[in-house]
Amino acid sequence: MSYDLSPLIHTFNAHRNAEKAQQMERYMRNQFPFFGIPAPERRQLVRDFTKTNGLPKADELHDVTTMLWNQPERECQIAALDLLQRARRVLNDQHIPLLEWMIVTKSWWDSVDTISPQSCGPLFQKYPDLIEQYAEKWIIDDNFWLRRAALLFQLKYKDATDEERLYRYILLNTDSNQFFIQKAIGWVLREYSKTAPDSVQQFIQHHDLKPLSKREGLKWLNSHST
Repeated sequence: MSYDLSPLIHTFNAHRNAEKAQQMERYMRNQFPFFGIPAPERRQLVRDFTKTNGLPKADELHDVTTMLWNQPERECQIAALDLLQRARRVLNDQHIPLLEWMIVTKSWWDSVDTISPQSCGPLFQKYPDLIEQYAEKWIIDDNFWLRRAALLFQLKYKDATDEERLYRYILLNTDSNQFFIQKAIGWVLREYSKTAPDSVQQFIQHHDLKPLSKREGLKWLNSHST
């Protein structure tokens, strides 16, 4: 791999903070070890790194992302997401298998909730055939993180939301007792209610959603009711 990540990883090591690392690990339920670098500082370190080293090219993204994803500290996985977002103009349909792998590897809400709306969402808009190839499988997959990703990829679509698909995906998962699925349903409904309030109100009224999904889905509507 010609794109050298060692300066970034070395810089992260140099900014290690054991006390903050413990706090971050507790917040993330001890899912991952941390360097202890706060998000604003991490983003600045990534910006400084890319100013010096540039961004990875399309054919380098797989190896760059995989290398960062395989590092133990969580900041490295989030740095991979930072780089993907900064290099989003070169993302293409060939990167969807990589994104799928990232969703199911070292999975947690902080990574999945970034990958789905920020990377998968724009790619699915640009290459609609990928929705049938990937999202339609994800929404019924045994891996609930893939189902969450399928629910959230339209999160930023607003007027471009495929309402039929959104509601169908929700209904395929309304019986789930998984917290992260119930929360995703409520979140995507809340966001879409800012675009189509009457539609979301009717959908929630006429379907048997879990209490958490319903409560989250109605938050914006209730706060803006007259």
